[in-house]
Amino acid sequence: MAATDKFKNKLRLLYILKILYEKSNEEHKLSRYDIQEKLAEYGIASERKTFYDDLAALNEFGIEIISEKDGHDTRYAIVDRSFELAELKILVDSVQASRFITQKKSKELIRKLEGLGSEYDADKLDRFVYSVNKAKTDNEMILCNIDIIYSAINDDKKIVFNYFDWSSDRKKVLRHNGKRYKISPWALIWDNLNYYLIGFDEESSSIRHYRVDKMIKLEADEGSRVGKEAFKNFNVGEYSGKLFGMFDGDEETVTLQVDESMISVIFDRFGTEIPVRKNESGAEVDVNVLMSDQFISWVLALGNGVKIISPETVVEKVRKYISERAKLYDVKE
Repeated sequence: MAATDKFKNKLRLLYILKILYEKSNEEHKLSRYDIQEKLAEYGIASERKTFYDDLAALNEFGIEIISEKDGHDTRYAIVDRSFELAELKILVDSVQASRFITQKKSKELIRKLEGLGSEYDADKLDRFVYSVNKAKTDNEMILCNIDIIYSAINDDKKIVFNYFDWSSDRKKVLRHNGKRYKISPWALIWDNLNYYLIGFDEESSSIRHYRVDKMIKLEADEGSRVGKEAFKNFNVGEYSGKLFGMFDGDEETVTLQVDESMISVIFDRFGTEIPVRKNESGAEVDVNVLMSDQFISWVLALGNGVKIISPETVVEKVRKYISERAKLYDVKE
């Protein structure tokens, strides 16, 4: 046997696995002749005995290949995959919905996700892939930024970056006249379809968050991270739950009067473990939030079913908020 033939025989197992992985699933099984025909396209011969030996070797290795009688023939398929079709669909939906991933990178990631199933699964996923005109980032460095941040966290290093806002003529305007932010990174969270860095700002001695797609010229810094005490008992889920639209504010415990029909909305937002006191009008609930205009807007958008009743400082902020908006739209008493 020629050296090249011996080499191809060594590859035969891999090509059988590739063919079964790409061309088969529970609804589409392949006969021995189908597989041998595909092997021939790769220039690899397969005899009847070696074929069954190869399948036995793959099964012994842990690749579960199912077989099914079809008349006088037997058909084969791989059905036990790392991801089920429904799981791939969830991941595809997440990629499409994520504002922090560019359109170009979204398409690349979706194609890779499709490759985790058979070609038939990829066809099914394609039917669900929509080109949604969302407000996606145009920052192609987003994945590089995430990598730098994770590396800095692992290496216990600070990071430095510029932070920008958009102007009405679609230009990036650096905050604080191009000031370089120096932050100790402690966590990354995905909230409201965006990625956020949670870090400690030594200058203000406080925990801050920043949208990763708005960070540019991001670099690791030689300085070691600070803020360990602030993050000692830090709970990312609780922090995210207190924020509305990821806007900062002072933490407050706010009491809401909630109509019974709106309890589910409150539980959906704050969880079912919040304190609830039943009364004739429904219930009073206590929620911990970082007080901001976005929280007030959220409550007002719920209509008459939810009312902030304490503390009085927050109630006064609501009155002021409503008064200012009424003036903006020339609302008369």
